[in-house]
Amino acid sequence: MQIITLNLNGIRAAAKKGFFTWLAAQSAEIVCVQELKAQLPDFSEEMRSPGAYQGYFHCAVQKGYSGVGMYCRKQPDKIIEGIGVPAIDAEGRFIQADFGNLSIISIYLPSGSSGEHRQAAKFFFMEQFFPVLKTLIACGREIILCGDWNIAHKEIDLKNWRSNQKNSGFLPEERAWLSNVFDSIGFVDVFRRLNSEPEQYTWWSNRGQAWAKNVGWRIDYQISTPVIAQTASGASIYKAERFSDHAPLIIDYDYNL
Repeated sequence: MQIITLNLNGIRAAAKKGFFTWLAAQSAEIVCVQELKAQLPDFSEEMRSPGAYQGYFHCAVQKGYSGVGMYCRKQPDKIIEGIGVPAIDAEGRFIQADFGNLSIISIYLPSGSSGEHRQAAKFFFMEQFFPVLKTLIACGREIILCGDWNIAHKEIDLKNWRSNQKNSGFLPEERAWLSNVFDSIGFVDVFRRLNSEPEQYTWWSNRGQAWAKNVGWRIDYQISTPVIAQTASGASIYKAERFSDHAPLIIDYDYNL
């Protein structure tokens, strides 16, 4: 079972950059996407059901903003949209697909980089989402949360960590919260289980020459329950083509969907 996650930074923009041509050639079972920046009426047929995939989406109420989705080869047993907190669910940040005893979740945490009001919204999300994560790990199902968490966990996870310690995405309280997701709740950072190398980034600023110089951040994750994490057999970040300011994170699991 291969799972891909990618923040599209706009599904229509990614389509113009060749994302759906690339997607049609992939063998992944599930492709999780974030930051759709569109509502369902805006979607072309290709965006709804590209090739062998069927799309499922949780769009934001606000036009041109946020939104998550996933493309599945196999029809899910159940789809769940949102976490039950109206202010969060209006932004389209959580969609879950159940397959047997496995749940795949496409998740998009807020960015706090545009100002204090959005950082406050990010902290609110983190506060509300933590008990959801506890419930998920206690339910007995295997869980894989895929998406843009907008937090670089450790110094190895961004190029310029020294100068970013007071910036959203690398604040001490954000990093401590993510540590608690792993150490207190018991989820696993699947990529880091397989790859402990530096300079493994999934997002690059559009400023300067961040992409050319590989001045990036690792803020896109596949975070799972421990048992299925043990089945992860390979991980890669696809950088041969650019569909977004993020890169696709691809992980293979020795697991039959």
